[in-house]
Amino acid sequence: MSDTEKSGLISKLIGPKKRWKAYKARVKELPESHRTAVEAIERYLMHFVPTDADSSASMFEDLADLFEQSAADGTPIREIVGEDPVEFVEAFVQNYSEGGYVPARARKRLTDDIERAAGEDAGE
Repeated sequence: MSDTEKSGLISKLIGPKKRWKAYKARVKELPESHRTAVEAIERYLMHFVPTDADSSASMFEDLADLFEQSAADGTPIREIVGEDPVEFVEAFVQNYSEGGYVPARARKRLTDDIERAAGEDAGE
């Protein structure tokens, strides 16, 4: 294996891992309601994760960007994801991959988790 090949392999293995850790640190700093929503969306997105590590990392970084800005602006969860979180996530992910099979159970969990996050956001 040449040095160039080794370098490419290392960046594929280490780069995305560093990006993932940075993403998780950003999510941890969000207000509780926004963090709950991002974590619910994250679980759902695992069904769609692109095979390309850079696309996958970009997708999660963009999700963090969206929720960081929304939290800074005081935007409620429902204004971010709308009334149908499944529709929101499926539209969001289309920018990154063709998507995958999502079982009904995952869709229900996402909807329930966003409902809980929106309730936290409203102080319920």
